[in-house]
Amino acid sequence: MLLRTAKIIYFRNKNLEFRIIYDLSKSQNQGQVQVQKSNYNLSQTSSFHHPAPIRNQFLITSNKMICTTKKIKLLLHPINTYISFIMSNTQQLQDFTTQVRRDILRMVHAVNSGHPGGSLGCAEFLVTLYQDVMKRNEGFDMNGIGEDLFFLSNGHISPVFYSVLARSGYFPVAELATFRKLNSRLQGHPTTHEGLPGIRMASGSLGQGMSVAIGAAQAKKLNNDNHLVFALLGDGELQEGQNWEAIMYASAKKVDNLIATIDLNGKQIDGTTDEVLAMGSVKAKFEAFDWIVLEIAEGNNIDAIKAGLAEAKSKSGNGKPVCILLHTEMGNGVDFMMHTHAWHGKAPNDEQLAKALEQNVETLGDY
Repeated sequence: MLLRTAKIIYFRNKNLEFRIIYDLSKSQNQGQVQVQKSNYNLSQTSSFHHPAPIRNQFLITSNKMICTTKKIKLLLHPINTYISFIMSNTQQLQDFTTQVRRDILRMVHAVNSGHPGGSLGCAEFLVTLYQDVMKRNEGFDMNGIGEDLFFLSNGHISPVFYSVLARSGYFPVAELATFRKLNSRLQGHPTTHEGLPGIRMASGSLGQGMSVAIGAAQAKKLNNDNHLVFALLGDGELQEGQNWEAIMYASAKKVDNLIATIDLNGKQIDGTTDEVLAMGSVKAKFEAFDWIVLEIAEGNNIDAIKAGLAEAKSKSGNGKPVCILLHTEMGNGVDFMMHTHAWHGKAPNDEQLAKALEQNVETLGDY
């Protein structure tokens, strides 16, 4: 019998210990998982039968938590054990976001390259989307049948995307340490040929994600799949012309199962978006193309994001695509990275990293 013990820190000042017993004598694809921990009432033992990698689910209830029902996804792998959470409580989502910020900072610092500013600004949004909003199947399948899909168009904010994917169970959290290194699956801009679970398109070149998301949304309609397609674009990215062809197409073809979010932080690599190439009212432009347009004025507020995404979902299926204008702050969560475009593509040095991490305490455990 093989005994593994995994320990993670999730709720502040609380440790969750999982004793995992995998009985190889039964079958390679069968066994038992035993979960032990005080503070939570868990089913003591749950059997599984699933091809590797093996997944199992436990319902967790706790009288001490605001949200009483939680779902834990436990992934057993021949080499490693990963644990991820589906959460709904705002404080839990905030703790998750804080850990994601730590990941972003440590990833770009380790290789002295990458894009921390926009990544930090979109952390709350992506955490809420993956942990609270999207309907996702177990594992990763490129076809994405019977689940919501997400496409990252502004691929340079890969640090936040990789962190959220890893901590949502798509691949080992430890793999974040390979970011931007030779032969790593976590390249500076996501790409499908690396075979990294969770990545549905290559997004090194800006302006293409909207087109890809529309194609996926139309495929769902053809397949009678009533799930949604989400996409995230940067505001500076809207200076790329392909976007506007796609935006016009989506409304003309009534792609109403698409929710596209614009990260409206007003900054890009060389300055403000107004200085580089002023776009005027983004809201008026999308409305002129016959989209439903919603705004989340506090784009770094988890409750506001949850409410905005819920409203967007309620507006879908009405014959028009939905656009969310997400007003964020580039570099959010690190005081010296905020209110400037300077950290669009610059990594912190040792002293700056230490200062930034002091502002974002460890919550889920560093990789």
